[in-house]
Amino acid sequence: MLHRTAPPEEPIRAELFGIERLEQHAESLAAAQSVTPASGTGRALLSRVEDNGRVLREAYRVVARAIREERAIIPAAEWLADNFHIVDEQLREIRDDLPPGFYRELPKLADGPFAGSPRVYGLAWAFVAHTDSRLDPEMLRRFVRAYQRVQPLTIGELWAVAITLRIVLVENLRRLAETIVRGRVSRQAADALADELLGVRGPPSKRASTALQAFEDARLTTAFAVQLVQRLRDQDPAVTPALLWLDQRLASQGTTADDIVRVEHQRQAAMNVTVRNVITSMRLMSALDWAELFESISLVDDALRADGPFGAMDFATRDAYRHAIEEIARGSGRAELDVAREAVAHAQRSGDADRRRADPGYYLVGNGRLAFEAALGVRATAGRRLLRAYVAAATPGYLGSLALLTAAIVALALLGASAATLAPASLVLLALAALVPASDLAIALLNRSVTALVAPAVLPRLELRDGVPASARTLVAVPTLLTDRAVVDEQIERLEVHYLANPDGDVRFALLSDWPDAPTESLADDAVTLEAARAAIARLNRQHGAAPGGGDRFLILHRGRRWNEGERTWMGWERKRGKLHELNRLLRGATDTTFLAVSATVPTEVRYVITLDADTRLPRGAVERLVGTMAHPLNRPRIDPVTRRVVEGHAVLQPRITPPLPGGESSFFQRISSGPSGIDPYAGATSDVYQDLFGEGSYTGKGIYDVDAFETVLAGRVPDNAMLSHDLFEGLFARAGLVTDIELFEHAPSHYGVAAARQHRWARGDWQLLPWILGRTGIPSIARWKMLDNLRRTVSAPAALLALVAGWMLPTGAARGAWTAFVLATVALPVLLPAFSGVVPQRRDISKRSHVRAVGRDLLLAVSQTALTLTMLAYQTWLAADAIGRTLVRVYITRRRLLEWVTAAQAKAGLRMDLLGFYQRMSGALLVAALAAGVVTWLRPQAWPLAWPFVLFWVGSPMVARWVSLPRYRARTVPLTPADARALRLVGRRTWRFFATFVGAEDHALPPDNFQEDPSPVVAHRTSPTNLGLYLLSTVTARDFGWLGTVDAVERLEATLDTMQRLERFRGHFYNWYGTRDCRPLEPRYVSSVDSGNLAGHLIALGHACRTLSERPGLGPAALAGIEDAALLVAESARGLTEPRLDSALAVITAAVAATPETAAEWSARLGELAARAQQLTDLAHALIDTHGERAQDVLAWADAMRATVASHARDLELTQSLTGRLARLAGIAERLVAETDFGCLFDSRRHLFSLGYRVGEGTLDPGCYDLLASEACL
Repeated sequence: MLHRTAPPEEPIRAELFGIERLEQHAESLAAAQSVTPASGTGRALLSRVEDNGRVLREAYRVVARAIREERAIIPAAEWLADNFHIVDEQLREIRDDLPPGFYRELPKLADGPFAGSPRVYGLAWAFVAHTDSRLDPEMLRRFVRAYQRVQPLTIGELWAVAITLRIVLVENLRRLAETIVRGRVSRQAADALADELLGVRGPPSKRASTALQAFEDARLTTAFAVQLVQRLRDQDPAVTPALLWLDQRLASQGTTADDIVRVEHQRQAAMNVTVRNVITSMRLMSALDWAELFESISLVDDALRADGPFGAMDFATRDAYRHAIEEIARGSGRAELDVAREAVAHAQRSGDADRRRADPGYYLVGNGRLAFEAALGVRATAGRRLLRAYVAAATPGYLGSLALLTAAIVALALLGASAATLAPASLVLLALAALVPASDLAIALLNRSVTALVAPAVLPRLELRDGVPASARTLVAVPTLLTDRAVVDEQIERLEVHYLANPDGDVRFALLSDWPDAPTESLADDAVTLEAARAAIARLNRQHGAAPGGGDRFLILHRGRRWNEGERTWMGWERKRGKLHELNRLLRGATDTTFLAVSATVPTEVRYVITLDADTRLPRGAVERLVGTMAHPLNRPRIDPVTRRVVEGHAVLQPRITPPLPGGESSFFQRISSGPSGIDPYAGATSDVYQDLFGEGSYTGKGIYDVDAFETVLAGRVPDNAMLSHDLFEGLFARAGLVTDIELFEHAPSHYGVAAARQHRWARGDWQLLPWILGRTGIPSIARWKMLDNLRRTVSAPAALLALVAGWMLPTGAARGAWTAFVLATVALPVLLPAFSGVVPQRRDISKRSHVRAVGRDLLLAVSQTALTLTMLAYQTWLAADAIGRTLVRVYITRRRLLEWVTAAQAKAGLRMDLLGFYQRMSGALLVAALAAGVVTWLRPQAWPLAWPFVLFWVGSPMVARWVSLPRYRARTVPLTPADARALRLVGRRTWRFFATFVGAEDHALPPDNFQEDPSPVVAHRTSPTNLGLYLLSTVTARDFGWLGTVDAVERLEATLDTMQRLERFRGHFYNWYGTRDCRPLEPRYVSSVDSGNLAGHLIALGHACRTLSERPGLGPAALAGIEDAALLVAESARGLTEPRLDSALAVITAAVAATPETAAEWSARLGELAARAQQLTDLAHALIDTHGERAQDVLAWADAMRATVASHARDLELTQSLTGRLARLAGIAERLVAETDFGCLFDSRRHLFSLGYRVGEGTLDPGCYDLLASEACL
């Protein structure tokens, strides 16, 4: 092969440095490099990366083709072929992580070989060159640290270290791949020449000079020469002229055959090492925690950590501080490190009077930002100044924008009606009818615009790595009604789940319970229900132990009923509002609350309360995140002593409430109302706008509040029997903050009637706030608008229906059609806007098919929501009118029943699912539809072609409501046929035979790994944690299926668990393999994550099974079914063997197991009869062996198995009380073995994944990891 093209670029490889020399090189590099005065596009790196990707993919195809053709390839090519998926991943991450805007901001080198390239690119190149592409995180950390001792890097540059390392590694691999491919082409050319000279594919060339003539004009490549030397050496003398020619050519190039072979081998060895290092480094880069590495080399982080709680904050908060520093540095022309030091200096000068100002974040992301920027001379861009001005005047700006946009929409709608030459008075009335529908559309458009312009507000947060500290002691409180024992059990279980999801730190969990309303102070079942709840709470405290610092972890705080004159009933004082108010006073030592006396001590110094609804799910880690947000200095509430309102920080935080994925029995209504833009306006997204624009969100009753601040701002504001919907009101004075990055889960109603009842209750609660809206209560304008906006939403349905009917009164068909289209648009567009925004994909790596499907699903959901809204318009109108009318009468006339309320469960329990029930409940819709039809018929019959579809839908709305409320089963369970069930039972019985046969005393009750049948029977006397767990559960299952008696099952479990307790373990983990004969771990000693996870799950299930078994240990139908299984297997084994007596015996046994005995005496007689029949069957099986030989062995085996099964059940006839204690001991052992297993030693904290296992002999984790979807990793 000749050099007719430019030689490939040399690999990025220089002198290999140790760590000290590498640090010295970093310092000298920093001193030598200079950057351009201003950032710019510089040298384009991405185009080179794209070209590198093309070359690498082509090289991979060449190597893969050679592998398919079974040709020899060098080791470096094998590394490339085997790991190309890693290379492809790096190319994709480079494209995703290096946007043009970020690249432009990176400082560029002014001179040198990398002039125009980012400074960090030169840094990465030097590191790769002097480490031979081997990434060592500690070496990289020290290298960058050394560089910054001379020349600090920007925050953006430090983040770009990872991406530029990837770029340089890809560049190096491209150069190596080109060398591999060119070397392969050269070797193929040499092979072709050697084949011609040696006559491999035909007669040899008669004249070597003829064959060699083509290679006379250019320099021979090393790979070509080495391959030709190796092929022609020690060959026939006929090729000697070719060897002489080759020696002469090499001599002319200044080398010899031996030298060039040595050089080529060294080059290949070096190339193999470098390719291996590149691939290994790429793999490590994908697993490395770059955020941790970034923070360890950031000088800005060092400055912020030096003073204040910066290190205790979570990553998102620390990153927000850094982003603010970058922005201020760009605007002021100062170095980022100088900005950070100035922020720390400002915080230190503030003193300790205000903890907010003592945090540097106050000047970076808090209210001190503008003054801090002014002090540093920051020059904001015109766009940013305009946006800040709008935010500074948020209330007049938002409300003014809303008014103008609403007026513009109304004006556009009136244009369609003005052609009808209406009188001015009619136009005014029409405009009034359009006002509320137009405001719906205006708010949707305005909110969409605001959220696009204003960045989402994320509140700062402390991380609380060790859980909630005592200084932030928190109580999770769940207000509920104790209606019956089933409700108690459900709420106790949910309270335990809340704890299991959030077990860390000083957190207590309490049920705040009332009895339901009653005509008398007490009912017959009250005491029983309360005592059951207290007993369950006591059980939880025994099971999970005391809380940190002492005291009960679980509490039940129950209130007695009080007579309410306004409601004319006995009830809990002020319902949920009163319950939380009395809880706050109880936590602060009050003794005059209506809580009944409790045996447990009420926790003191509780700083925060997290309140949840009875059906709210608290996910893992949510408590720490909520408390961490509340405890951050910038979020701590500051109360204005004059208005008694929080004016800075927050006294209450509202997390995002998300419906979980609908379950298998969810209705269509639940599915469409659980979408990203549900039709329920009260779960709407306007709170995002309030948080982002006004700095405070809307409280919906599920969140965390500061006990002292909450009580201070709300004390005395609400008289008794006056407020039903108190959450929004409380949030106005406590300055609710929205934390959209924390989620709680709550199912949307599955029944339309439940949702309608809830909306009716909410509408009543909103209109009960009318005295506060109209009164002088010191409520700010935006807070008053929030309450007024809720009233506007309650009249949205009546206003839309009124607008439709008013439009149908227009004199011309065109005007009526245009007006109807306008009203439909005001209903549909707010729902369709989110779907339309998703039409353009936000990322490039989304497949077109999946994107189209996702957009289609969103559009279908939006259309379904719109259709349902229009269908239910008449009923929603009736519902709103009823709620508003009732409330106005109660507030201003009767002053009664202002606290009327039922739970969602109570509302659902009273609903009928038949069509007549829906029509009776929704009869108001028929009345409204009839009224609309009457108006059209009387005043404008010409509008009937346009009106009749609407009227028809409204009349049929109860039918639609029933249809959308019916449960939809995703996958219906198909019951097994008796034949299938029997077949599966027999498969399980055959499987149990393995354990029954091979688990015995000689193996210390440990299950062997396997039994080899061919070529000769061999038992593998070793076992694993998975084998142990499967055997334990198989034993319980065998008892459940009736193949084993309870006493025998307990004895087997005891024997195995006793042995397991004696086995040597590592941090509670069983080793991967043990010898069953000597119970010693097998070498090499290894702890497997998958095996330990399997065993932990099996032991948890075993513990539950033992506790359940202790409740029903006696004989039952399963025992007879298990005996029948053995009889059926005897019959199956005897198929083809003629023995009438056997058939007769089996028939008798089958008849004997058909009916279940009722008494112990009957069981004794039945089992005695079956034992005699089983013995008879065994005798017949022996006779069959004498007649048929080996063919009858299975018959005897299953006959013996049936005899053993009958004997095992006979032992259960005299069950003793001690069996319950033995089962409890087994459950305790299983639970203790799980508790002693330390899974932390298997967790790779650097990669945040579970390792495959732990190599005990080496004291290291296995380098491989499970991803988070592995079930074993979850355990």
